[in-house]
Amino acid sequence: MKQVVVIFWAFIFGEIIGYIGGKLDALPYTPLEIGIIAAVVALLTANMITLISKPKK
Repeated sequence: MKQVVVIFWAFIFGEIIGYIGGKLDALPYTPLEIGIIAAVVALLTANMITLISKPKK
């Protein structure tokens, strides 16, 4: 369930950041591509943080 929430919010925030960044740099805005990239990066980051912060036995 944690991964679904991470994907959802990363997609939303990625769209917002991509839209603003696209307007500032006058680049074309491709919503689906930006959302997917943001979701994948956030999912990898969240899982890596969980993996790294596990206590060793």
